[in-house]
Amino acid sequence: MSVVPHWFLPTSGDGRTVVERFHANRSRGAAAAREPDIDYLAQIARAAEHNGFAGVLTPTGTWCEDAWLTTAALLARTSTLKFLVAFRPGVISPTLAAQMAATYQRISRGRLLLNVVTGGDEVEQRRFGDWLDHDRRYARTDEFLHVVRAVWSGRPVDFAGEHYRVSGATVMAAPDPVPPIYFGGSSDAALPVAARRADVYLTWGEPPAQVAEKIGRVRSLAGDRPIRFGVRLHTISRDTSAEAWREAEKLLEALDPAQVAAAQEQLRTSQSVGQQRMVALHGGDLGRGVRGLEVHPGLWAGIGLVRGGAGTALVGSHEEVADLIEEYHDLGVEEFVLSGYPHLEEAYWFGEGVLPILAARGLLARPATHDHPGLPVPAGRITAGAPLGGDLREAAHGGS
Repeated sequence: MSVVPHWFLPTSGDGRTVVERFHANRSRGAAAAREPDIDYLAQIARAAEHNGFAGVLTPTGTWCEDAWLTTAALLARTSTLKFLVAFRPGVISPTLAAQMAATYQRISRGRLLLNVVTGGDEVEQRRFGDWLDHDRRYARTDEFLHVVRAVWSGRPVDFAGEHYRVSGATVMAAPDPVPPIYFGGSSDAALPVAARRADVYLTWGEPPAQVAEKIGRVRSLAGDRPIRFGVRLHTISRDTSAEAWREAEKLLEALDPAQVAAAQEQLRTSQSVGQQRMVALHGGDLGRGVRGLEVHPGLWAGIGLVRGGAGTALVGSHEEVADLIEEYHDLGVEEFVLSGYPHLEEAYWFGEGVLPILAARGLLARPATHDHPGLPVPAGRITAGAPLGGDLREAAHGGS
């Protein structure tokens, strides 16, 4: 089991402070010093590819650019980098999603990874016309992924469930390779869906003991079904620990108390269990100071004071960050979806500082096959279906 590193595309903007406007109300968030134009995002994508990252996560939400369109535009700017495209299943039909993914795989020659975001913010969901409650959204996602996988078989499918009904659903040709599905969620409604449908279960960067407990629950629910695990984190890695913590302190000093209060007021109302677990790590307390927000050796919760979603960072020397990654890896975590402010510079700090250490320890992923989301590393760089209650029939419809 190897480490598969991924980076992040900041499609809501970037800068030397925590840019949180894509998670919170944009009018309250800090202005992005670097707008997410396609040329800047291409720089980050190429930096990730150059440094040996397997792929980049591209978020979904009101205050960021559309992930499908943005990453499709970046395909021609990169060669081997994969794109982990986040999307909401509740606002698109499963047949159309299956078709988009199959087309993307063909035009990208197999560079699509799918991050299914069921959604935990009721206000955000309703902007997109989704009025289901939290648990019913996960039930709908279960059906959605069931239909998508059936459609990817290349044979027309009929399905009748509580949330979806399709007849003769199919695609022009099955995707090759089938895009792996990344899935997150910490609630009792989410974990069984992950166990049944996900290829990679993603969790935000909680302390290792909490991650281990969550992995154990998903493994138990999955039974014999194979599933991999990943963690979403920020990173501040420097030549020395003191330098890294000084960078964390700069991020903290740039936060305005009113900004923190406004962000926490919103984040505390989220229906997302994972978000509430993030909030519990720091308690919204800016006064704890930079080291007071260290919730496990080298794991810092300061980013979550204003940023929704992933709110913790790996902080320390390159060796210390590598040690913490190895600690998560020992729990069964293979995939690390990382980011840092600014994303362009931090891709190099981590890529040139930490990845060589992981490679020397024999932990980096090997070149990809269709069965693994890793990528061939450029020359000279670091080497390193359960049934539902609905009626499903795969009919042998003739094709022209």
